[in-house]
Amino acid sequence: QVQLVESGGGLVQAGDSVRLSCAASGRTISTFAMGWFRQAPGKEREFVAAVDASGGSTDYEDSVKGRFTISRDNAKNTVYLQMNSLQPEDTAVYYCAADVTSDGEINWYSGYATKYDYWGQGTQVTVSS
Repeated sequence: QVQLVESGGGLVQAGDSVRLSCAASGRTISTFAMGWFRQAPGKEREFVAAVDASGGSTDYEDSVKGRFTISRDNAKNTVYLQMNSLQPEDTAVYYCAADVTSDGEINWYSGYATKYDYWGQGTQVTVSS
């Protein structure tokens, strides 16, 4: 079992930056691909970013490319999402997820929520205009 706990969300203004953290416990996540997803009110959960086990390969949803950065510190069993130039449309609950079955790699399937095995409870990010 892997427990994931997100933190770092809150209320910010457009243009601000926020760093989300996802702390894992129960097992080391150093061999897992990890992802961030978000869900806005009335919308489906959508992919934001993914990182492979080493942290050397990343993937992003088009609307966040150049603004968001996913990273990880395997020594701390933690994944991060640095979000810059936030816009009101980024308002959502942000979820961290672990993919334990892809040998730590990310690929075309990393954007699908069904590929992930463990999820955190989410952290709210609200961006005011």
